[in-house]
Amino acid sequence: MSVSRRAPDAFALQVMLGLCLIWGVQQVVIKIAAPDIAPVMQAASRSGIAALLVAGLICWKGGWDQVPATWRAGLLAGSLFGLEFFFIAQGLALTSAAHMSVFLYTAPIFTALGVNWLLPSERLRPLQWLGIFLAFVGIAFSFADMDRNMLLGDACGILAGMAWGATTVVVRGSRLAEAPVTLTLFYQLMVGFIGLLLIAALSGQISHVNLTAVAVASVLFQGLVVSFFSYLVWFWLLKRYMASNLAVFSFMTPMFGVTFGVLVLKEPLSANFIAGAVLVLLGITFVSAEQWIRRKVRALLER
Repeated sequence: MSVSRRAPDAFALQVMLGLCLIWGVQQVVIKIAAPDIAPVMQAASRSGIAALLVAGLICWKGGWDQVPATWRAGLLAGSLFGLEFFFIAQGLALTSAAHMSVFLYTAPIFTALGVNWLLPSERLRPLQWLGIFLAFVGIAFSFADMDRNMLLGDACGILAGMAWGATTVVVRGSRLAEAPVTLTLFYQLMVGFIGLLLIAALSGQISHVNLTAVAVASVLFQGLVVSFFSYLVWFWLLKRYMASNLAVFSFMTPMFGVTFGVLVLKEPLSANFIAGAVLVLLGITFVSAEQWIRRKVRALLER
């Protein structure tokens, strides 16, 4: 029996607050543990741990029977997922966690552009085009007066957002859209794990592993809490609440990322970045929550 989706209530808001907190702090956690374990190895390890847990969940609930019909799309989605975390890992070596938190979450912009091209039924509306324009203006603002290393790191953040957005487009436009969520997540985690481990081996980063308490805690947090628990909770919310309404709360993630970057890592924020980040977040909100904004505006006009 299908579950009817409803508007988010107080419980959903509290859960989303917790999820955004987890997602926002992960860039800071990666940065803290980087001296002990290379970010690429962190990404590979977290994906491997979570892939094993998700595989166990599929064995319990079922879903392996859909592999023959979905494996090609699964390999593509998993490759893009691994590419996303490769760019995150490379970017964090050059830029701040605060910058990465903002630029990574440009993903909805690229998802919207891809879906607009791939699925005629989901053409972008004027407010969403305005959001895309504001986001790119914000990126241009943020890039002004930036040194070369940080510019490259921020570019990696945008490439990570593009890879994330492309992953979503692949899932939406393939047989993965009808597959169990656990199977789709398994493809991403397992293919990402293999790809990232190969990159770490070829680049020599596989030897950059010191099993300190910080390194172990970082990998366990990312593998158990972020990649396994939080992703499954997010998919659980999507089955019960309207996705467009949940998207309204997603802007909290980069806000948490910036806040933790400043408070924990003492990262400086330039005026250009602050102005650009505001425009980027506003653009993301327009793109992700267009339906919700339209309903609210219509309700205000009808009063």
